[in-house]
Amino acid sequence: MTNDTWGLIKAELATRVGNNNYVTWIEPLHMRGLEAGVAHFDVPTSFFANWVQRNFSEQILGHLNSRGHEVSRVEFSVLTPAHPVSGAARTNSAVNRPAPRIGRLRSAVSDEPLPGAALDGRFTFDTFVVGKPNELAYAAARRVAEAGPVTFNPLFLYGGVGLGKTHLMHAIAHELQARQPHLRVLYLSAEQFMYRFVRALREQQIMDFKEIFRSVDVLMVDDVQFIAGKDSTQEEFFHTFNALVDQNKQIVISADRAPGEIKGLEDRIQSRLQCGLVVDLHPTDYELRLGILQKKAEVYRQQYKDLKIAPGVIEFLAHRITTNVRVLEGALTRLFAFASLVGREISLELTQDCLADILRASDRKLTIEEIQRKVAEHYNIRLSDMIGPKRLRNIARPRQVAMYLAKQLTPRSLPEIGRRFGGRDHTTIMHGVRKIEELMSTDSQLNDDLLLLRRLLQG
Repeated sequence: MTNDTWGLIKAELATRVGNNNYVTWIEPLHMRGLEAGVAHFDVPTSFFANWVQRNFSEQILGHLNSRGHEVSRVEFSVLTPAHPVSGAARTNSAVNRPAPRIGRLRSAVSDEPLPGAALDGRFTFDTFVVGKPNELAYAAARRVAEAGPVTFNPLFLYGGVGLGKTHLMHAIAHELQARQPHLRVLYLSAEQFMYRFVRALREQQIMDFKEIFRSVDVLMVDDVQFIAGKDSTQEEFFHTFNALVDQNKQIVISADRAPGEIKGLEDRIQSRLQCGLVVDLHPTDYELRLGILQKKAEVYRQQYKDLKIAPGVIEFLAHRITTNVRVLEGALTRLFAFASLVGREISLELTQDCLADILRASDRKLTIEEIQRKVAEHYNIRLSDMIGPKRLRNIARPRQVAMYLAKQLTPRSLPEIGRRFGGRDHTTIMHGVRKIEELMSTDSQLNDDLLLLRRLLQG
């Protein structure tokens, strides 16, 4: 069989196994030939051979036989310095392998790969727009990306959907790769961590799992809230966390809420996550949204050179679409594409027609969680206290303010609001709302607070 035929088979496999699996497990395979119904491949390590044998050998056999080659099994030979290969295949050998890419973890012991999540090339520090709501998170991420002495461990980034957590995680990984390509950096989601742990248990490969995950220099886990309630996964995550901290290895974690607010997360893990730097990415303000849109629009102006955008359109979008950055950028992408297809200037009228559904959705965007977070910040109390059982006056009054605003600014019913406030009864919410309404007639400071909070919440 020729190298061209194997190349075609690899291309077919790429569409079946996905890009990350292909780059990690299929691309490095070097086929030496077919003999007596056996396909012979060179591989970098024995771990690599075992993984491909278990997970991809049947697919490889199927593609070989579909092209008329009578193959009954595949065999793998581990490359050594005394067993070199020539040509393009040499670049994939364990002898002459380039520095590892992010998302392809190499064990310190055997140089074996473990796939992490693929990184998005768009998510770098250069493309991250900094404003007051995210400036602390950006500065902390920059510090970690410098790969200097570990000053806070872990770095814990949290915030709502589309506020830039994943962007900063990817940016850290890209920067570490550029600064110190020899570092063993692993970025993956909490769900991937759980999946690989369960698979290692099922296939009795738990020692391989422990060896690889605890030999990294930087571990980055996105959306850690997804391991809450998964006892065995939490146990392994806890021990992995401790092992890396003991070695002074950097850990970066993200979640949709602060460690103490993740229900089902063990107390010992919450405590560990809080021992580093915990940073909140706040909802975007008008200035930040405007900056993001201006930067994105500049890119599109280069792509759609003949398109004109009328004054005031960018400002209109920044004011109206306050949901999150993903919705904001998606709206601008649709707008430029639509204007290009119909050959019209991007006017305010065209914008309102093209984005009518997004603009309607944005009018209903405010959530009870956003109200709770903003009120907690304003009164300088913990969000967990607001939804918790404490009845101290400095907590109870902000809680009632949040209840009042939730009733006024969202379409949620009293029972629904009660559930979001720690499972309180609807009569408790009603009492809180009435209390604020009574105080508004005599308490000028409360009125000022409510006016400011309304302005902040409604953009």
